[in-house]
Parts: sequence; C-alpha cells; structure tokens
Amino acid sequence: MSVIENMQRWLNSPRVSEEDKKTIRSMDEETRNDAFYKNVEFGTAGMRGILGPGTNRINYQTIGRANVAYAKYILSLSPEAKKRGIVISHDNRFFSREFTLFCAKQFNDMGIDAYIFDGLRPTPELSFAVRQSHAIGGVMITASHNPKEHNGYKVYDETGCQLTPDKIKPMFAILDAMGDELSYELPEAKEKGKTIVFGPEMDNIYCEKVEGCQLNPQLDKKDFKVIYTPQHGASYECAMKVFQDCGYEIIPVKEQCVHDPAFGATKSPNPEVASSWELALEYAKKYQANLVVMTDPDGDRCGLAYLSSKGTYERLTGNQSGALLIDYLLSERKKKGILPEDSVMYDTIVTSSLGRDICAHYGVKVESFLTGFKFIGSRIAHYEEVGHGPEFAFGYEESYGCLIKPFVRDKDGVQAILMYTEMALYYHRLGKTLDVAFDELQKRFAYHVTEMKDAYFEGMEGAGKMKAMMDHLHASLFKEIAGIPVVQTGDYLRRVMIYADGKEEPINLPPSDVMKYILKDGSTLCVRPSGTEPKVKFYIEAVGKEEKGLREKVEAIDAFIRKEAGL
Repeated sequence: MSVIENMQRWLNSPRVSEEDKKTIRSMDEETRNDAFYKNVEFGTAGMRGILGPGTNRINYQTIGRANVAYAKYILSLSPEAKKRGIVISHDNRFFSREFTLFCAKQFNDMGIDAYIFDGLRPTPELSFAVRQSHAIGGVMITASHNPKEHNGYKVYDETGCQLTPDKIKPMFAILDAMGDELSYELPEAKEKGKTIVFGPEMDNIYCEKVEGCQLNPQLDKKDFKVIYTPQHGASYECAMKVFQDCGYEIIPVKEQCVHDPAFGATKSPNPEVASSWELALEYAKKYQANLVVMTDPDGDRCGLAYLSSKGTYERLTGNQSGALLIDYLLSERKKKGILPEDSVMYDTIVTSSLGRDICAHYGVKVESFLTGFKFIGSRIAHYEEVGHGPEFAFGYEESYGCLIKPFVRDKDGVQAILMYTEMALYYHRLGKTLDVAFDELQKRFAYHVTEMKDAYFEGMEGAGKMKAMMDHLHASLFKEIAGIPVVQTGDYLRRVMIYADGKEEPINLPPSDVMKYILKDGSTLCVRPSGTEPKVKFYIEAVGKEEKGLREKVEAIDAFIRKEAGL
C-alpha cells in the first residue's frame, strides 16, 4: 500500500482514537511518509520504533498485532502453554507499563496466564524469570538504549532466550496470515487466563545468583569508590542491592536513578555515546572515585570508565572491557582450578579478535555468531539440550553486552557491572589502573584498535539508498583495502567465505546482510545495516605489534569504504 492509502486506513478506522487521528492530520509530509511507508519490523533485537500512530510506529495497534501472533505461536508449542504462562517485563519508557498491561490482557483473553512484576525490571531479570517460573515464553517492552521517543517489543522462548530466526519464522508466518494492524482478530478463549504479579522472591533469587558470579569476594573494598548510574532505567534496584550485599562503596548518580521516561538528566541513554557519561564523570571527579559503571535503560548492557594512571577519567570500549574481563575470569578460574578443560567463549563476527587470542592462550574454544545475543543464548541452550559439549565460559558483544553465568540467556548488565567492579578492584589492589592492565594485555597479545563508525539513512528514501549501498558491496570483491591486501571476504548473505585465490567455503550461519573483509595484516572491516536504527555500521579493527599507526590505519579503512559506498 502507498503512504496515502495507509494513512487513510488509519483515519477511517474505528480502532484509531480521535487523538491519534488528530496527530496524523497534523503531520508534515516527511513525518507522514516515515510513519506510513512500511510496517515496523523485527530486527536484531525485536521490534523497535518511534512511538505514535502509523504502520511504522510503536503503538497499541502494532504491538497488539505482534502480541497476538506471538500468543498464537506459543499456543502451537504445547498443550500446557496456557497454564505455564508468559512473563512480561518493561523498562522506564513512555507507555511501557501500559503496553505491559495491554499484552497481559490480550494473553488472558486468549486463555494464557501472564506473569508480570509490580513495576519495571531489567531485561536479564525477565530472561531469568522465564526460566525460574518454567514459563513457556516471555515479552520485554523496551527500546533498550534508543532515544526517548522510541519503544519496542522483544519475544523470548522457554529457555529465556530471544527467538532466533528459525524459531521466530513460524510467528512471522502467523503474522502474514493475520489481518493488518487495524483488522486482526483476537481469538478469545472460553476460560480466561490470569495475571499473576511476582513478589520480591524473584528479585531476591536473581540478585543472589548474580552475587554468585564473584570469584574474589574477599578482596578488601576499603577506599575503593564506585559511581553507578542506571540512566533512569530498570536495573537500579537490583544493581544497588547486589552492590550493597557484596560490600562495595557505591555512589549512585541520584539524578539518573529516577525512572524518568524523558531521560531528563542525561544527554543520551546509550553507554556508547560520550555525552551519556557527562554527569557520572562529574560525580567521579567530585568524589575522587576509582571506577564509574553504567547500565543502559533496560539493564542488559553496561559501560565503564576509570581513573587512569594519568589522573584522568577514561572510558573503555566494549571490545576493550570485554577482553580485560575475559583475561581476568579465565586466569582467576585457572588459578583456582575451576576452569574446565572443555570450555567455550561465545562472541560475534563483529567483535574484536583480541578476546579470541586470549581464549586460545587459556585453551578455551571460541564460537562466533551473527550480531544479536539471541544466537549466544541459543547455543548455550543447544548444548544443555544435547547433554554434552563444552562448558560456557563467557559470552560478549562489542556493544557493551556480556554474560558471565548462563542462568540468564541474554546480556546481563547487572552481572557485568559486578564483575567489572571486582576486576577493577583486583587490579587496584595490585597497584594497577585499568589502562596499565590493558596495555600489559596488549603487549602479550598484540595491539588492537577498534572503532565502530556509522552512516544514517533516514526515512523512506534512506531505506532505498541503504539497500542500494549494500547491494553494491555484495557485488564487489575488493583485492585490497586502504592499500592492504584482502585475504578473505565473508558474504554472509550468500553464506560464503571467498579467499584471495578465488576458492570458496560455506559459512555455517543464518543468512544476514553483512560483508566482512579480513586483511593480510590481521585488520578487519565488517559492514552491516543496524537491526534497530536506520543506519549502516562499519566495524573496523587494526592490529599490530605496536600501537603506533593503528588509529591512522582505522581512519584509512573508513575513508576507503565510505568512498566505495558512495558516502
């Protein structure tokens, strides 16, 4: 349908409120086109979009249609689905609570029990609660680190893992067979389901499990100050309980501990953005803190900053912090005799190779997946189901997401900030700041400079331009990039790895619109459209025995690919 046809459907529908119709009539042409040119889509982390009326927006109509399709999918899995129920949680965003109660009512009307919390809870606790309550699935209402104008909807299986492409495919088939967002029918059951509110027991069990991640709980915590901010989000209560139970001196950024949907005390809720750190770093300087940790609004990702050897506060990227934590966890487990001989670390194809090099040193296997933590959670479940295979050692993505223990099957920012804090304290007691510890790590395994660049493609025209750019890259085989020979080209849409001599071998991963180039000197470039925002991401890594010249190499690779992509 055209933009005008979609808009008229909404203006003529009795399912659309007069208030929403008034909003539609007041839209300028650009806003109207963006709101109605397509249906809001499921990406790498569920369905996300701008709040408001329209087919390409998050609203009761688009959420409701997806929710009914998910419920139908769940009912097809087991005759016990209705009583096992579905867990729903949400973050601090506009309409998050309202959407949660709306989804619970839809489930109840279809005869399915719904479990909810008395308020917002972080994504990892949703994953945990699905497993702990033996529910048949889960829903998280969140747009993660996206701007305040956004919200979203994520779906989980009975293992507490987001639905992978093979599992969500039947749900998409159900969606396709349903009416559109204004005409779908909700099949009502004769016997309605119930909505059950979790008590504090779920929080307590989750927090106790997180506290069990510690390796050196006996470390002296005196005079070690940590600043913590939840970015107005859902992990505040759990994180503070965990920190206090473990004896850390935590100073919360009080302005950002309010569950404000407008994110009024931060310039960005995204830990990857420098401006999100401004207030927390002011606190750090005021209190002369050793460490600053941040979770994003739904509590599945975290970042950290630290007091450096130069007396300045510096930030670590997700690649850097993840590599440091891998080395700390594996070395301490080995020292204590609790590192299994057959263990595995999971990462993604866009994550730095430094973590893989560290794992090789400790004899830990590595499996790399497409972007999206659901692939890591699914692999954990696979080995659990078959009853044999390597033991989970760690899982992480470059975008500040990691998992220390698999009682959760998604990224867990609460686990992460606890263990990053323990790691920083451990090095502090050795007289080392994190920049010194990371430099020593790179001297052992080579220097890795990584950077994620991006290019935005807003609106209806932008989507076409982004597709044309990716089509061009899939059709182009570069022999060299920035003067460095290309030795392997991974076309993940065709699922084939192409070598410099023309030989090809299959890639055993689901198809994905991604191109990855591996260069002769160990540097890499990976290009992929974002699954949550209208942009293409360029993941660049330069590797060398010394740090000198690596940042310039990153910039040269970026300049090359932008020119080739016509940017």
